[in-house]
Amino acid sequence: MRALALHGPDVGIDQIAAEAGVTKPVLYRHFADKADLFVAIGQYGTELLFEKLIPAMNSEEAPVPRIRKSLDAFFSLIEEHPNVYRLLARRTFGDRPVESDIVAEDKELIATAVARLLGDYLRMLRMDSGAAEPWAHGLVGLAHNTAEWWLERRSMSRESVVEYLTQLIWAAIEGITRQHGIVLDPNRPLEMNKVVRLSRNPATEPGAV
Repeated sequence: MRALALHGPDVGIDQIAAEAGVTKPVLYRHFADKADLFVAIGQYGTELLFEKLIPAMNSEEAPVPRIRKSLDAFFSLIEEHPNVYRLLARRTFGDRPVESDIVAEDKELIATAVARLLGDYLRMLRMDSGAAEPWAHGLVGLAHNTAEWWLERRSMSRESVVEYLTQLIWAAIEGITRQHGIVLDPNRPLEMNKVVRLSRNPATEPGAV
């Protein structure tokens, strides 16, 4: 992680070994090859993301603060570790591509969790819960695509981009609920607060998403 911060996503094994204070042969005692090290970086990055995102998604707050806090958790991690995201998104390490698509895997996990969360709320409001899955994937895609743009452009602060996305997402939710005669207070917690969990191996953890 330190080598990535210093040298960017084109960091080499020599630079990583030097930062760790070991030789390349010692490094390869722990990792079979570059792809193995890439996966380890991705798994650590996922842990960091979930540590920030899960508490934000599960906060017992009103809808708009909850949306804002979840988005800020994601954008703050990218802001703190931009080169990790760049490395994982382009799926190359040094001069060779890797098969693992950790960013896509994380997007799928988060979208699945959001879909279940939306589905629960839609059923609570007696609305069609079939919309939960496409909406969830759309929301995750919106956040990731905006994050990639923001990471390269940095034409506004993290707080600003998070606020713009929060407004957009809430406007969509409010518009749809009002079509069904339901008025939600954006600054008042809902009666039911659903909890989500994220895991790379949901089948191995009872109740995990």
